[in-house]
Amino acid sequence: MKNISKTLKKAVLLCLTGSFFLISVDTIAQRHGGGAHRNGSAGGAVKTRPVTQRPATQKKIGTGNSGTRNATNKVTRASNSNSKVVNRNTTTDRNSGNNINNSGNRNTNISGNTVNRNRNNVNINVNNSVHVRNNRNTIVRPGVRPYVRPPYVYGGYRYRAYNPYFFHPYRPFYWGPVWHPWGFFVATLAVTAIVVSVESTQYHYDQGVWYTPSSGGYTAVPAPVGGTVNNIPSGAETVNTGTVNNYYYGGTYYEKDGSSYKVVAPTAGTLVDNLPEGGEEVTIGDVKYVKFGETYYQPVQVDGKNKYEVVQVEEDK
Repeated sequence: MKNISKTLKKAVLLCLTGSFFLISVDTIAQRHGGGAHRNGSAGGAVKTRPVTQRPATQKKIGTGNSGTRNATNKVTRASNSNSKVVNRNTTTDRNSGNNINNSGNRNTNISGNTVNRNRNNVNINVNNSVHVRNNRNTIVRPGVRPYVRPPYVYGGYRYRAYNPYFFHPYRPFYWGPVWHPWGFFVATLAVTAIVVSVESTQYHYDQGVWYTPSSGGYTAVPAPVGGTVNNIPSGAETVNTGTVNNYYYGGTYYEKDGSSYKVVAPTAGTLVDNLPEGGEEVTIGDVKYVKFGETYYQPVQVDGKNKYEVVQVEEDK
């Protein structure tokens, strides 16, 4: 009986030991064999993507093919880069076009690239402005009041002014984009321009500026004394000559003549607040004048405000 009991115990122990061994072996097998299975499925996909697909994709990107999404994106970026190049070229062309258009716009009113429409620019294509065909407004009408101040004498001439000399720098005044100084060339005139005949010479007048025909266009010239127009710009200021009021705009003086306005020569002693572009600041002895043609302006100060006075120049006999 005891032998049978021992035999049964050994059998049970062997069964348990075998089961445990089988479980351990299966567990080890699952750990090793199952891991290999995972690498063949999900884990293998992870390794396959960087090893197999990316080199192929990069190769396609290099050739510019769009077979994959990455390649397409890369091609798109390359296309964007090309677009930038195209945009830069377009910008260059557009700028060039603007230059052409601007030049065209200037040609309808002012034309030419030699002029810088800068308020402080005094060197505006007026090198020959004192030799323009009309020089009738370079004269100065004598002052109507006697001078109580002694003249400034230099170089055989007497320079008379009612107010004492007070230097302030010459800063040209800007009357707007439609006004141009003497010598300024335009290819065409606006439709508002009119023809005015003065002593058998035809001038074109437009918004305070006088022109004469020149090769391929028109040149701004000094306003001809005696030229009559029905209207002058609204920005004209009233100045007193000592006897009558003149209307001053852009360096030109007008007098009311019935319902019209007639160009007149400046009167000595007339005070103006501003001078146009194109003047020449000249030094005569110890005095600096601003010269337009043969008309001299002396910087003065009246009631604390900087002004310019038309000077009467005489030979010192």
